Amino acid sequence: MSTSSFDRWQSLTVGLYMSLVGYAVLAGIPVLSSSWVNLLNFTEVQVGRVAGADLGGLAFGAIIASALITHISRRLLVVASVTGAVAANCACIFYSDYTTTLILRFLAGSASGVFTGIAVATLGGRSSPTHAFNYLLFAFAFVQGAELYFLPKLSIQEIYLAFGISYLPVLLCLHWIPESKDRQDIAVQSPKNLDLDDTPKKPVLSLTLFLVAMAFTYINIGAYWTYIELAASDALLDSEWVSSLLVWASLASLLGCFVATVISDRLGVTRPLLLTLIIQGISVSVLALGISEPIFFVSLLSFNFLWIFIDVYQMGSIARFDPTGRFAALMPAAQGVGQMIGPNIAATVLAVNGGYGGVFIMCGCASIIAYLLYQSAFQRLSSRPS
Repeated sequence: MSTSSFDRWQSLTVGLYMSLVGYAVLAGIPVLSSSWVNLLNFTEVQVGRVAGADLGGLAFGAIIASALITHISRRLLVVASVTGAVAANCACIFYSDYTTTLILRFLAGSASGVFTGIAVATLGGRSSPTHAFNYLLFAFAFVQGAELYFLPKLSIQEIYLAFGISYLPVLLCLHWIPESKDRQDIAVQSPKNLDLDDTPKKPVLSLTLFLVAMAFTYINIGAYWTYIELAASDALLDSEWVSSLLVWASLASLLGCFVATVISDRLGVTRPLLLTLIIQGISVSVLALGISEPIFFVSLLSFNFLWIFIDVYQMGSIARFDPTGRFAALMPAAQGVGQMIGPNIAATVLAVNGGYGGVFIMCGCASIIAYLLYQSAFQRLSSRPS
């Protein structure tokens, strides 16, 4: 039995809560996008820029966390990030112009990135990180559904306040956050679920390729999730039906978590992940043919099922090969970079009159590029000398 402080239930609990809070904006971005348009009169292009700033800040903050995680107390980093996140979110209540909102959302995202980087590194430090990330993604499906149901009932100011308040409970549980992972705490495990040969050498280049592939995966996710509700509105689909489907489709993620675990136990990660990325690319690109209710229904359900399905594998893969936690702390950075680039590319496509069809084709291309990068990384790991 592991005696690592990372394997205690307190560490798991606080890591899960912090991760869910850190990813809250990502989960609720369709509602935020609609609120920025309908309540603050932002244009569709401005929505992409603001979403990109918020989620790009997540990447920036996670990079800071990765750089400082072995040099500065993790608990001190959490206190600083909570202070910044609460302040920036509360400031958004009093300013509604585009430029100020853009800056404040970047600051809020940056603080959230540091916070989330520590959270993910805490989960990744466990002796069984794949299970920890599965718990996270399972819980994320519930949180996402709850946000999509309740946030539309709030004003934009109340949404900002809710985001800010959600950070505060962590201050009561600081002593649950492990400060570091000592070498003796690192259990050398055979990554049997990766169906790859294990060697003592840390596969730095392969881990880097994993992170780049994750970024491309989130270019697809960021653009699709930012604009899917606005695209449905542009196609004149019933808004109440769309809102209801967004909530229920989020629960498809629960099934995705379960299926991903069953498949990985039997077939490993490599082939299921690569196949899923191809199917994901098709499921988002099909919207370029025209958005009708049946096509929208199939695409949205597929997207939510496969999104979490993919994350179970890519997050677990990185954590399993990274005992130091530095690459694990960079996962929110890779996600944030993708979430920053995706909405901005989508906004540019719309700005040059490429339409939502062009946006969804771009999403599909990003998923295929992620497939190629993961394929290269897995080939490198498979060919390493024993």
